[in-house]
This record gives sequence, structure tokens and C-alpha cells, in this order.
Amino acid sequence: MTTAALTPPRWPARAFWLLAALLCLGVAAYSARYLLHPPTTPKEALGNPLGVPWLVVHIVGAVTALVLGSLQFLPVLRRAGAHRWIGRTYVLGCLVGGAAGLILAPGSSAGPIASLGFGSLAILWIAVNLLGWRAALQGRFAEHRRWMIRSWALTLAAMTLRLYLPTVMVLDLPFLPWYRAISFLCWVPNLAIAEAYLRRR
Repeated sequence: MTTAALTPPRWPARAFWLLAALLCLGVAAYSARYLLHPPTTPKEALGNPLGVPWLVVHIVGAVTALVLGSLQFLPVLRRAGAHRWIGRTYVLGCLVGGAAGLILAPGSSAGPIASLGFGSLAILWIAVNLLGWRAALQGRFAEHRRWMIRSWALTLAAMTLRLYLPTVMVLDLPFLPWYRAISFLCWVPNLAIAEAYLRRR
């Protein structure tokens, strides 16, 4: 399997996605604190009654996906033949992160709307990676690349989520209703942009 990186033909678009990759590496580093000090109670696990141990499992998968997905932008790795193995591990990270996210979603402290938003993200994240993996195994590499672009757009939800939350706090907006909205806003626009890009290609 070869998990293709997002390589837009024009420098502005490429610079945008590379910036997103760098932000993802920052989010991965920030989230890794849970791996150094795993939560032992639901309160420590963002108030999620299902957070122990599933929050750590979700973070392990998501951090793996964020880091390895970002590395797929480096042409030297593709030329060196590392792209295929990095891609396989990236997909595994997405599947682990998505499965744990799906388990965590019903326990969201923001209620059923947030559970639906994050649960839908988890289902789609799992689905697009499985479809991309199957396409690669069957040798349909153009289709594989399209699915993996969608996968990366959904992986970027970890980054956009952490851009929205500080904005809500800085603007002193009511947190709970906005958090419920962000459970969709963190990934729906990402996926829409990816689809628009794919249609242009």
C-alpha cells in the first residue's frame, strides 16, 4: 500500500498544507502530555466517563496519524521508499484513533450533539482509511490517493479543533453551545475543502 501525500501543483496551496502539517506536529507534541501522565479518573480524562483508558488509546492513534501524515509531505521519504511503510502505520494510527474516538463520543460532557459530531468524525475517519487501504491493495492508486486526501482532511480536525477552542475563549463566547458546534466545525469544512480540491483536480 502507498499512502500518497497531498501534493498540490501550485505553491500557495502546497504552502498552506505544509503549514497545516507543521501545526499538526505542534498539536501532536501538546497532546503527548497525556501519554507522559495518563489520566486515572474520568475527571482527568476531560470529564468523559469512558476516558480511562480510551482517551490515551485515542491520543496514541491520533498522534501517530498527525506525525506520520505530516511526514508524508517530505519528497525525500517518498524517494527513499519509506512512504509505503509510513503510510501503513499512518492508516493504523487513524483506525486506532478513530475506533477509540467512537468509543469516547457517547461520553462527551457536552451532551448528545457533541457526541454526534465527534462520533460522525470517528466513523468517517475509519471509513475513508479502510476504503483508501482497499484501493491501494487492489492497485487502484489514483482512487487511493483521493481517499487519503480525505483522510488527511479528517486528521486535520485535531488541529482545527485546537484553533477554534482558544478563539471561543478569546472572544468570550458561551463555551458549551460553541463546543457543540465545534464538534462539527472541526471536520466538516476540512472535508468540504478536500472535496472541492478533488473536484478541481
